[in-house]
Amino acid sequence: MSTKLAVIAGDGIGPEVVREALKVLDAVEGVYHPQVTVEMLPYGADHFLATGETLPPAEMRRLGQDVDAILVGALGDPRVPGNEHARDILLGMRFQLDLYVNERPARLFDARLTPLKGKRPSDIDLMIFRENTEGLYVAVGGTFKHGTPDEIAIAEELNTRKGVERIIRYAFAWAAARGKTKVTMADKANAIPAHALWRRVFEAVGSEHPEIRRETRYIDALAMDLVRTPEAFEVIVTGNLFGDILSDLASALVGGLGLAPSANRNPSGVTMYEPVHGSAPPLAGKDVANPMAAILTLAMMLTDRGAAAAGAAVERAVREAIAHGVGTPDVGGTLGTRAVGDWIAERVRRG
Repeated sequence: MSTKLAVIAGDGIGPEVVREALKVLDAVEGVYHPQVTVEMLPYGADHFLATGETLPPAEMRRLGQDVDAILVGALGDPRVPGNEHARDILLGMRFQLDLYVNERPARLFDARLTPLKGKRPSDIDLMIFRENTEGLYVAVGGTFKHGTPDEIAIAEELNTRKGVERIIRYAFAWAAARGKTKVTMADKANAIPAHALWRRVFEAVGSEHPEIRRETRYIDALAMDLVRTPEAFEVIVTGNLFGDILSDLASALVGGLGLAPSANRNPSGVTMYEPVHGSAPPLAGKDVANPMAAILTLAMMLTDRGAAAAGAAVERAVREAIAHGVGTPDVGGTLGTRAVGDWIAERVRRG
């Protein structure tokens, strides 16, 4: 299956990690021939500062209709204090392309990478599904009497039956297709009455999957238990804000954001892939950024597009790099961004 891949390298370390992911993709093409055609797009802080343009509406429509996948390196630049470009591009794609599934795997590749004592790779292997288009991120609200002692700031959380049900259905379907035995939902229904909607829908959808055990936990208790007993979790589904927090926490348990891939999905449309570490402007241009998250994100894309052998080969190469101590300083290595990408690409070439 051929793939049209649009790439927005973005800001900060984004172009550096994307470069290494595309280097690995070149190696993949030489061995597995997944037929990925790459289109580089200019959008990011540099483009915004030069033109005033973030992501034009016509381009947004084209991305939703004419490409198969989108890879975003990172967005955010101190030269744009309000991050207008990042909001329009990243949140714009999530909302306008209805990428309602944020899929965040957390897998421990090597026991030395986790800060948790005595935990092995078999103890931390979970998937977090975050609702990606509702919640507090819809920016309903505002400020009144800005900058005065009487300033009021209001943010309203939006939850719809449609939005809640479709992310929960996706989580259960994903679990069922992979033989998972438990799905856990995080909410704060004891303090936020609107979260009762999540509980009702979770029970209704979960009852359609009697082979899968379902449990609900309050977000604070779940965050604590994720650190204490990560082996208790297989699939977690939750709302936008809680999912954002839990997925970063889970990433810390397996070695940090430098190993954290993600996918933003519309199951009937395009998928936008991104490493979740952010643009990290202080690290830009220093050859120290970990490219593994971007490379693992590439592996997700390849697997999704029917090139499962290629995706598995890329992930295997990352695992072997870690096992051999090949990595940037954040994962205990001594190499730079380019050298790590070179090693992983060469390992893929060797098959």
